[in-house]
Amino acid sequence: MGAYYETIPPSLNGWIMAQKMLWVATAPLSGSGHVNVSPKGGPYFGIVDQRTFWYLDLTGSGNETVSHLHEPGNGRITIMFNAFEGPPKIVRLWGTGRALELGTKEFDAFKEANGVELLPGSRSIIVVDIHQVGSSCGWSVPFYEFKTHRQVLNDAWVQKEKKFKSGSEKDSMPRYVYLIYTYLSSTDAWAGTGIRRYMLTPCQVLGLQERVEHGRPSGHENRRRDGKEGEDCAHQEDGRSLCAKAIREPWKLQQRACYPRCAA
Repeated sequence: MGAYYETIPPSLNGWIMAQKMLWVATAPLSGSGHVNVSPKGGPYFGIVDQRTFWYLDLTGSGNETVSHLHEPGNGRITIMFNAFEGPPKIVRLWGTGRALELGTKEFDAFKEANGVELLPGSRSIIVVDIHQVGSSCGWSVPFYEFKTHRQVLNDAWVQKEKKFKSGSEKDSMPRYVYLIYTYLSSTDAWAGTGIRRYMLTPCQVLGLQERVEHGRPSGHENRRRDGKEGEDCAHQEDGRSLCAKAIREPWKLQQRACYPRCAA
């Protein structure tokens, strides 16, 4: 039988921490938006207290979760675990999510306070403020035997970090995170990062035009963090200006004439 709790009961703590993977579900507020479910593998999560859960968000090919959490008035998130061995069990954590992004004071403070061990490729820590917990049977979930965690993603970021430390500026983690997750954002075109200190010039973005041209659905516009459409010119913190076309039509970044302030 199912059971519901207002907080994580102590009886579930050990079971949750023993799981090898979890699922994360988020969605935009619009009824026409895409609901996203992402699997997360590895021991990169934890329980701060009965009302707070976190997991380490690693850089991949998408950024749906953070985009939805950044949408004004949103933040809805569900974490799900289920047993693949032993007694059947499904546990869901419902709450409001916050993305503590790499390079921010909030990220550093949480990491230090909770002993979070970072991996190369870590882009944020997702913190969930829980308002309800549910446990159900999971009798229809099949048995699976765990072998090992995949290391392909981790190994790729280890190599990228080595290249950056050897002097390759293009392999900078903050540069990659801002470039990819601002200009390629989510399926529904919500920007995937709030980090402003790593804002790049349009000329630096042009190197991604091949990927960008084919990576966005047509007819979408890139919305700002405050939910408004791009204005005629978005001003960066360092005083440079970014043409509106880079905000509204990032898949057309090959149009160099759009950027009069870029050096040739």
